[in-house]
Amino acid sequence: MKTKTVALIAVMIAIIIALGFIPGIPLGFIPVPIILQNMGIMLAGALLGSKRGFLCVFIFLVMVALGLPVLSGGSGNIAAFMGPTAGYLFSYPFAAYLVGLVTEKFDKANAFLEFFLIWLAGAVFIDVMGAVGLTIQSHMPLHQALLANLVFIPGDTIKVLIVTLIHRRFKNSSFLQA
Repeated sequence: MKTKTVALIAVMIAIIIALGFIPGIPLGFIPVPIILQNMGIMLAGALLGSKRGFLCVFIFLVMVALGLPVLSGGSGNIAAFMGPTAGYLFSYPFAAYLVGLVTEKFDKANAFLEFFLIWLAGAVFIDVMGAVGLTIQSHMPLHQALLANLVFIPGDTIKVLIVTLIHRRFKNSSFLQA
């Protein structure tokens, strides 16, 4: 693996961790807070591409599993993969892969199509997988978990807009080419 690739992955992991410094907003009716780290997950896929984005997020999750306090609110341990946020966490590397895939395959797409594809591959995918995980972990009916996850859609849509704008700014940059 090239030194530049390692450096890009390390910087993106640092960005994901930094987004975790902003504490989550608890909702009360669902045991999952509103966080900014999922924006970093989508950004990893968009900027690094499918394979490097997946690897970046996978390394981040290994750091979580090792107990490093890199999740939103300064938490991190293997128990995070068994709690109410497990579905979201397990979806992260695949969301980064999917976002990277759509930005690679549709690199000539207009801004609206790019936004929509990132929204589907990132925000919607993470929210649906999070609802499935919530159903498994808390025995909440799937339809109820999916409905509860609708609260995340407005904020996730804003995050996708930011990711799309950043990606469109840097997608042809030689800095990101490894």
